[in-house]
Amino acid sequence: MNINTEAIMDFFQFLLNSEEIINKGGLIAITLIVFAETGLFFCFFLPGDYLLFLAGVFWAERGLNLFPLLACIMGAAIVGNYTAYFFGRKVGEKLYHRPDSLFFKRRYLESTNALFLKYGGKSLVIGRFMPIIRTFAPIFAGTSRMDFKEFTTYNVIGAFLWVMSLVASGFYLDKQFPQIKDYIEYIVLFFISITTITIIRAYLKIRSEQLKTPTENAAENQKHS
Repeated sequence: MNINTEAIMDFFQFLLNSEEIINKGGLIAITLIVFAETGLFFCFFLPGDYLLFLAGVFWAERGLNLFPLLACIMGAAIVGNYTAYFFGRKVGEKLYHRPDSLFFKRRYLESTNALFLKYGGKSLVIGRFMPIIRTFAPIFAGTSRMDFKEFTTYNVIGAFLWVMSLVASGFYLDKQFPQIKDYIEYIVLFFISITTITIIRAYLKIRSEQLKTPTENAAENQKHS
C-alpha cells in the first residue's frame, strides 16, 4: 500500500497549526486535540497552551458564547488525564523500559519524576502549565498508584486553572484589545519560547541531579528533611 508522504506531512502541519485547527476543525477539533495531548503519551507534541489562548481570542472575535468552549476543553482535559492515569496503572511501568524513539524520550519521564519528588500530587496542577510534563504527569500518577480521590482532586483543579487562565484570558484580551489578532505570530512564538525554555531547564536540572555524588545527594536530602 502506497503512503502519501505529502498528505501525512500536511496532516502533521495541521495538528501543529493552532489557527488552522480552530478555523477548519472548530470546537470538535480543539476538544480532540486537548484530549489527545493530555491523555495519550505519543501526542505530547500537540499544541496546548497557545491553542487554548488562541481559541479564546478567535471565539471572542466571532462573538461566540464562551461557556461551551470552556466546558468542552475542561471536559477533554479532565477525561484525558483520567485516560492517562489508568494507562499508567495498567502498563505505565513498561514505559521505563521503552527505548527512545521519535515520539518518546526517557527524559520526559525523568522530568516528571523530578517534579513529583519535589511537589508530590501538586505536580498534576503545576504540570498542566508545563509542556510534555502535562502529558506524562497523570501517567506517572497512575504508575505510582496515587490514590484515585486525590488524583481526581488535583486533576479537576489543574484543568480548571489551566483552561480558565488561558482560554478566558485570550477571550477577554480580544474583547479589550481587538487588534491582538494582528499579532498572532508573535503570540505563538512567545508560547513556543516558553515551551523550549521549560524543556531545557528541566533537562539541565535532571542532568545536574544525575552528576551529583551520593554524598551530595544525601546532604541535600538531609537539608530538606
